[in-house]
Amino acid sequence: MIYQDLYRWGSGQLVEVGIAEASLDARLLLEEVCSTDRNYMLVHGDAEVSSQQQEKYEKYIARRKQHIPLQHIVGYQDFMGLKFKVTPDVLIPRQDTETLVEEVMRYLHDGMRILDMCTGSGCILLSLLQYSNDCIGIGSDISEKALAVAKENAQSLGKEADFVQSDLFDALTGKYDIIVSNPPYIPTDVIPTLMEEVREHDPMGALDGKEDGLYFYRKIVADAGDYLYPGGMLFFEIGCEQADAVSRFLTEAGYGEVTVCKDLAGLDRVVYGIYKG
Repeated sequence: MIYQDLYRWGSGQLVEVGIAEASLDARLLLEEVCSTDRNYMLVHGDAEVSSQQQEKYEKYIARRKQHIPLQHIVGYQDFMGLKFKVTPDVLIPRQDTETLVEEVMRYLHDGMRILDMCTGSGCILLSLLQYSNDCIGIGSDISEKALAVAKENAQSLGKEADFVQSDLFDALTGKYDIIVSNPPYIPTDVIPTLMEEVREHDPMGALDGKEDGLYFYRKIVADAGDYLYPGGMLFFEIGCEQADAVSRFLTEAGYGEVTVCKDLAGLDRVVYGIYKG
């Protein structure tokens, strides 16, 4: 089969089962199989695809029709210009979270100590280490399987970081210049309403923020001061309706200059403050 016809077939298959971005996913999967880019179809759309490539593509499309996330099929996700391995044991890195990383980078100086709590794939911590010099990075997560993925990502990116299995601060010591976290923040009763790719394939422990979605913000804010240097900063990714509540937690705990930042869609996405000590 020729390249463009195989793409049209794949796109049609995904449309039939209601995949939201059927055309995009069909193209990305074909590019993955054939090691091509988005311009290839314009220039070489009539090129023959090998039988091995066609067979692999058909298997990929079959998996995507089951609403398995594209990232789980290809095994990675691009984030902050870097490639991160992903598995069902970690939350798939999302573009919204790049807003959090970019905001931290505005305050990150060489040699700082960074704690990334609920590190998952390690994408936040490792991106910060990639774009700074001589910083010391610690990533913590309650999931041993998630930490194994984070360690693989650190190795593939050539970054040195320590990864610690910990239920929030329980197994952590020392003080940090920056604590950053993208904790679980979806209210429990909202999870069944999420798209199938999320509710069935992202790890529940990385999604469930308990009854009101704010459980982990309360816990982290309550204890973070014991682990921050005076003048250190605490950064959170938040759900788009949680800015007021998380800002209040920080203010009531004595943090100064509490700030809310929006993502590229104009939604509240990041809250941070300075620990006065």
